[in-house]
Amino acid sequence: MSESGWRVVIITTVPPIAQALASFLRDYGHQPVAVLSARRPQPAPPGRLMLTDENAPPGLDLLLPARPASIEPLLRAARPDLVLTFAFPWKIPKAALEIPRLGAVNCHPALLPRHRGPIPMAWAVRDGDATFGVTWHRMDSELDTGPILAQATVPMEEDDFGVEQVGPRVGQAAIGLLPHVLGRVAAGDPGEPQPAGDEYWAGYFGEDYATIDWSRPARSIHDQVRAWGFAMGNPSVNGPVGVVDGRRMRLTRTSLSDPGGAARRMEAADGPVWIVDAEPLD
Repeated sequence: MSESGWRVVIITTVPPIAQALASFLRDYGHQPVAVLSARRPQPAPPGRLMLTDENAPPGLDLLLPARPASIEPLLRAARPDLVLTFAFPWKIPKAALEIPRLGAVNCHPALLPRHRGPIPMAWAVRDGDATFGVTWHRMDSELDTGPILAQATVPMEEDDFGVEQVGPRVGQAAIGLLPHVLGRVAAGDPGEPQPAGDEYWAGYFGEDYATIDWSRPARSIHDQVRAWGFAMGNPSVNGPVGVVDGRRMRLTRTSLSDPGGAARRMEAADGPVWIVDAEPLD
């Protein structure tokens, strides 16, 4: 088989990503044959789309495993030459990754090896980074540790408060890297190995980051609120929570300049923070 016209399985839970990758692959001369997603409890979380017959790319099989162990037989039936993964919540078993003859390649929204893990964009904000990142890497048996094929940065804006805002920018950057990525795959290029180390892990936020401390600098508080907007997937911890006029509030949007309207001014260590949106907890 020539290094064109590959059979490709797309693995994602996000309909716009599935559609963008399928369109790119067809334009680039390859054959997307299936989208593999993850069966989730119904209904979908608020504001989050799920792949269904109505929004999956037309002409592709839609594969919905109920558990990671189901991925291998479904992939084997699809007979892919290559697997492309982008925004998928499960660790894919090693046996499944060994099925495509050209390997499996993942897109991670961070500049690996920094911010490996489930909420990399949240950690980019928490750590005060000036940009978000995008990395395409070969997949191995661990999470986000495989050799790097291509990277890019994505501008971070002051009013970025969630994946819904940043996702299209990250997706555009990721698609822009794909011709280079597929070229390296076609050449059998293994990519650049990543250094090992647990210090790169971007795990779910815990109680240590869940409480607003008004004695901290305004920028730190503002970024804490922004970071929680990207921190999906840990329902056991509710943050960020601050006390406002004696009431516990979950802050969802703040500003470092007066936005007007009904915004509530709070004093931080070095200046004001305006609460633009919040949910009372008491």
